[in-house]
Amino acid sequence: MTKRDYYEILGISRSASPDEIKKAYRQLALKYHPDRNPGDHEAEASFKEAAEAYEVLRDAEKRRIYDQYGHEGLSRTGFHEFTSFDDIFSSFSDIFGDMFGFPGGRRGGRRRPSKGADLRYDASITLEESASGTEIELEIPKTLPCEDCGGTGAEAGTSPEKCATCGGKGQVYRSQGFFTISTTCPTCRGAGQVIKKPCKPCKGSGHIVRKKHLKVKIPAGVDTGATMRVPGEGELGELGGPPGDLYVFISLKPHETFIRQGDDLYLEVPISFVQAALGTTMKVPTLDGETDLEIKAGTQPDEIYTLKNKGIKHLRGGGQGSMHVGIKVEIPRKLTREQEELLRRFAEMSGDEVKDPKRKKLFGKF
Repeated sequence: MTKRDYYEILGISRSASPDEIKKAYRQLALKYHPDRNPGDHEAEASFKEAAEAYEVLRDAEKRRIYDQYGHEGLSRTGFHEFTSFDDIFSSFSDIFGDMFGFPGGRRGGRRRPSKGADLRYDASITLEESASGTEIELEIPKTLPCEDCGGTGAEAGTSPEKCATCGGKGQVYRSQGFFTISTTCPTCRGAGQVIKKPCKPCKGSGHIVRKKHLKVKIPAGVDTGATMRVPGEGELGELGGPPGDLYVFISLKPHETFIRQGDDLYLEVPISFVQAALGTTMKVPTLDGETDLEIKAGTQPDEIYTLKNKGIKHLRGGGQGSMHVGIKVEIPRKLTREQEELLRRFAEMSGDEVKDPKRKKLFGKF
């Protein structure tokens, strides 16, 4: 029997791109898939024919040989034709998985190793710790391998046995007309093995929950919302799969002096109206200790002074933020007689109108 042209089978031109070839095959595979056409021998033949065409045309070297020498050229290279549906499903598992939502487009199958779940830990640190970096110690509840059974789930001195129902394959087969359909083994649930004598401490699960202590280094410059990833410190993987990761979410505790915005720090310092008018030099706090701040004469309320490189170091290096000092001018609530007289003289020289204390006394007597 003469074989049909592969391009004709897929309904594409000889200049079709790899994406066009894949798209054409997906459509035919979806149309003629055995699970959608039980007992249909013509659909079976079309399904195998399309799979063989795709196997050749998706491979650049096989396609070149076919384009130059046809079917005969492929036979000389030892080209393997599909003889069963299992060959097709295993070869194109990516396509069938996309179309039907399970590996190979088939139902069931032995369970595969899978990565463990990730864990989250919320850590609260001080502003000083975020500025200089620190190391925190965590205590997290973690699923660990059972020490009694070594993680097998079987009682000490025994081991899991091959499932007699599926022969260790994790799946069982049943015939439906011309086709054979596989489903997850109901005895071992796809594991391929059973535990006759479960371990008592872990009840056959192979793992047990314990509190684990970890030390995590926090780099200088972290801020609220930063996340630290600790590889391999999540939950255990299933069936020997890799463990998940631990994610540490950072938040900063409120500070009694400073407010942080990005890598800059803000604080407010009080000065007297005399210091604001005449100027002064005062000590202000920083994360590294006190430093001198020169207040210029005539400083106004809410004026801001900026000190370079007194903020937080950049997380990825290359500099440091600033510290911004807001000035709060305080007015005395009570004055001595001498202070009041000096201020009245100043008001007269400045031409400022102020309250007359004599009028206040007269009003009081009245």
